[in-house]
Amino acid sequence: MNDKSNASDASKPTPNRIVRKRLSSLKPSPENDQLYGEVDPSDPEIQRFAVSILKHGIKEPLVVTADNFIVSGHRRYVAAKLAGKVIVPCRVMKFKRAGMDKSEYIEHLREHNRQRDKSLIEKFREELVSINPHEAYQSLILHRHDSAIITADTVDIEGRKSRSRITSVKDEMLEAVKQIIFVERRQFWPMTVRAVHYALLNVRPLRNTGDAESRYENDRKSYQDLSNLLTRARLAGIVPWKAITDETRPRAIWNVWADPRAFMRDQLDGFLKGYWRDLMQSQPNHIEVIVEKNTAWPIIKAITGKYCIPTMSGRGFSSIDPYHDIAQRHKRSGKRGLILLVASDFDPEGEEIVQVAGRTLRDDFGIRRVELVKVAITAEQIQEFNLPPNLEAKESSSRYEKFVERHGPNVYELEAITPQQLQATLRDAIDSVIDIDAFNAELDAEKNDAVFLQGVRNTVSEALTELKLDE
Repeated sequence: MNDKSNASDASKPTPNRIVRKRLSSLKPSPENDQLYGEVDPSDPEIQRFAVSILKHGIKEPLVVTADNFIVSGHRRYVAAKLAGKVIVPCRVMKFKRAGMDKSEYIEHLREHNRQRDKSLIEKFREELVSINPHEAYQSLILHRHDSAIITADTVDIEGRKSRSRITSVKDEMLEAVKQIIFVERRQFWPMTVRAVHYALLNVRPLRNTGDAESRYENDRKSYQDLSNLLTRARLAGIVPWKAITDETRPRAIWNVWADPRAFMRDQLDGFLKGYWRDLMQSQPNHIEVIVEKNTAWPIIKAITGKYCIPTMSGRGFSSIDPYHDIAQRHKRSGKRGLILLVASDFDPEGEEIVQVAGRTLRDDFGIRRVELVKVAITAEQIQEFNLPPNLEAKESSSRYEKFVERHGPNVYELEAITPQQLQATLRDAIDSVIDIDAFNAELDAEKNDAVFLQGVRNTVSEALTELKLDE
């Protein structure tokens, strides 16, 4: 009994029943190529498959839609054509491809092909179908955020040491400190004592409510009083240890694991999640940011990280090495222009830092197209934010007369403006010097990158399940 003689016996499609259909009536699903790639008739494996069909027939029916589109069996379809088959067995589904949502149809294709032996690239394409783009991108951003958090480790106290408890005379100062740490700057944990110190200068609480002359000032006595209060507050559980850090004393902590399986589980959790797309690669100019003080570093970095802009903390007048690094990054970018955004105090040194940066990059490293932007603090911001003067320029500064002649004697430190004001100012400055459309296009591309990486991650994770990591 041959295929041609039975062509007229093909019955009407009945769901979940096997029927015989003319091979010429079947239509490959275009979406199949998206998942598994186009089936090549010249592929030696397909040709061997055709020989097997010629000798033994088709052992597993093709799965087709009610309107004759192949859901599962594209390789069998091509091999059957090579073998000269006219009639093939088919299992007909209830649904039609026509009118069905494309993503839903692709899901059907994937699920009907789950159990067949597939190549790694086919498995990867299957994973891409099931990935939620928003969830993949949020996973990438969350890992990026978690990796950037610096944890503060407590230190074991040796011996016994008694500290006086925090009495009511510290209430006003303690409440001001809690307002800064828990309300105004919670997102900037861990903070340094110095950062809290500068924030208190905007409030100037009484250090002792029984002494009207004990207003908080920018002096050593106030700073030491704050340091002591924060120590006692943390010991008493009023302020979390992780809220305060000491960046002047670095530590080395080694990551260790109980065994290779624990290590592999840990590595898989973060596998391919450390990706950052260069969001500045489409910009016409190379852009960098310099911040004068470490106290403003986490505030600035939180914004520049979203743009992928290199950021340096100069800690005053920087040495020549960081400028060399900036020059090298500019050279590697292949861009002619360099835009340098600077955040520094409004004082003789802070104003000069901007000029020194420009002269160093232009005259020492030969970058002719250097544009400088003072992000903060500027004379305009002093008026805009109504910043109260609390310090005067130091007469001992070699730049004192030039500064006073231009701006007067009052000076303002970078910490005089709130973190929110500094971030908003920096964001506006960045947006003013970049091509927004190009930046948004890079953001969209990064979201697609996240989907691609999640697909690779899922595929590799599935391949490693044979190792039975949880056992």
